[in-house]
Amino acid sequence: MKPDHLRYDLKIIASWIEPGASILGLGCGEGDLLFWLKKEKNVKERGIEIQESKVVKCIEKGISVLQGDIKEEIEDYPDNAFDYAILSQTLQQVYEPSSLIHSMMRVAKMGVVSFPNFGHIKVRMQLAFKGQAPVTRELPYSWHNTPNIRVLSLEDFEKFSNQVGFKILKKAAINTKNNQRHGKMVSFLPNLFATYGIFLIGKE
Repeated sequence: MKPDHLRYDLKIIASWIEPGASILGLGCGEGDLLFWLKKEKNVKERGIEIQESKVVKCIEKGISVLQGDIKEEIEDYPDNAFDYAILSQTLQQVYEPSSLIHSMMRVAKMGVVSFPNFGHIKVRMQLAFKGQAPVTRELPYSWHNTPNIRVLSLEDFEKFSNQVGFKILKKAAINTKNNQRHGKMVSFLPNLFATYGIFLIGKE
């Protein structure tokens, strides 16, 4: 898989991963990121994905993957079993985010967390002017069928780091386009203008 075939946010995550590292992909989807890292950076990969159809796609790519719930399966790994645990665009769907972050920090030296920014200006404007639960390109679901059970912004996550007890080692605020294939970094008022946040986190 060429880098251009990765989503823009996954390209950024991939750039943060050291060659030869051991990786745990939590909610790894069809395994695009793990496949690219395995091929291009020779990582030792393991994925956890709950949807059977996506697990099949991972297996077809030659990815080592478990089918199951990430919050349950992660508990089977010993301390510091991985260099990185990656939670990409999944945190907003987790029932107990602080527990999962603690588990990530237990089994891995560092973690990568990304999520859609509910503080984005389009979300704020829909709430302010329409008075309705926002629907955007990044958050395409209606209130009654969304898998997103958490509403958080970039600033929320930074505050969360102090409460839960982990360090933010690196961060990126981005906007994407063309089905997330392309994008750009956002440096001016990122909590207002970025559609996604990506954080590299470490132990306190």
